[in-house]
Amino acid sequence: MIPAITLDELVTWNCQSADWWKAHLDSNPALLVLPCGIGGNIDVQAFVRHIWGAELVWSQILAGLPVTDYDVWPKGPMNSLFDLHLAAVENFRALLGNPNTRWDERSVHYPWRPPELPMPTPRKALAHVLFHSQRHWAQVATLVRTGGFPSGFKGDLLFSSALV
Repeated sequence: MIPAITLDELVTWNCQSADWWKAHLDSNPALLVLPCGIGGNIDVQAFVRHIWGAELVWSQILAGLPVTDYDVWPKGPMNSLFDLHLAAVENFRALLGNPNTRWDERSVHYPWRPPELPMPTPRKALAHVLFHSQRHWAQVATLVRTGGFPSGFKGDLLFSSALV
């Protein structure tokens, strides 16, 4: 066994977290209106939209697909927002299953990249978006806890069955 975490394992961890939060927010819809303030998002629902929308955009960039404009992302309900995540995961899995993906080629162009930075590899860009989601889920856990609603979220990789 190689002592490394694979992108496939990170996608699995991402899916576990997304599934957990989808179920928790469906069961506790009052959490969606808690104030957020992170990244200009007014509430938890807008923040969830950002998390899953970013996954979709990065998946489309990596797959060479047309990028869905932010203005057409659904604002809700949760099932529509979760569809953003599901579409992203489908793209991620297709990319991971494509033997022609050049994981080490600095080829990923994204419009907001500062010109002085080199283009990332697909490997780095995929890892970025997967860690982006996990970081934000930890922030959501803090938001709901400080809002008086402890979630019991066990999103740490240590608690995940995504890898051994």
